[in-house]
Amino acid sequence: MTSPSVAAQLAALPQMPLDRLWTLWDQYFPRRPMRVTRRYLESRLAYRLQEVAHGALPKAIKAQLADCGEQHSKIKIGRGAEVRLMPGTTLIREWDRHEYRVIVTSDGLYELDGKRYKSLSAAAKAITGTHWSGPAFFGLKGRA
Repeated sequence: MTSPSVAAQLAALPQMPLDRLWTLWDQYFPRRPMRVTRRYLESRLAYRLQEVAHGALPKAIKAQLADCGEQHSKIKIGRGAEVRLMPGTTLIREWDRHEYRVIVTSDGLYELDGKRYKSLSAAAKAITGTHWSGPAFFGLKGRA
C-alpha cells in the first residue's frame, strides 16, 4: 500500500479527530505547544507535511519573506535590528566571577560549554538562570 499524496494528507486534516492530530504532531515535532487552537495545529502540520515532502525553504528565502512581511504589514511589532554574527565569532562575558565564552556555529546556533542554543537569549538564560535579552547581555546592543 502506498502512502497518501500530500494533497490528500492536507485535505484530511480538518476532519481528523483532535487526538489523531496530536499523534501526528508528535511524529513531526519534538514537543507540544501550550494553549493552541485546532486551527493552529492544522496549519503547522500542513506546513510540516509539505516541508517533509518537498523540502524546506532556504534560510535566505525565509529571511526575505519575513523582511517583506514586516515591511508591508499594517501591524508594527517594533522589533529592533537583528544581530547577525559570523560563524566562529566568540562572545565573552564575565558573570558572577566566571568567564563565559559563546561561539557562533556555522549553522547559526550558539555554543556554550558544549551545549548548543538557538538564540543568544537562551545562552544568556543558561548563564544567569533568568531571562535576558541575549544581545544586551553580551553587549551587542547600543546604549541610549
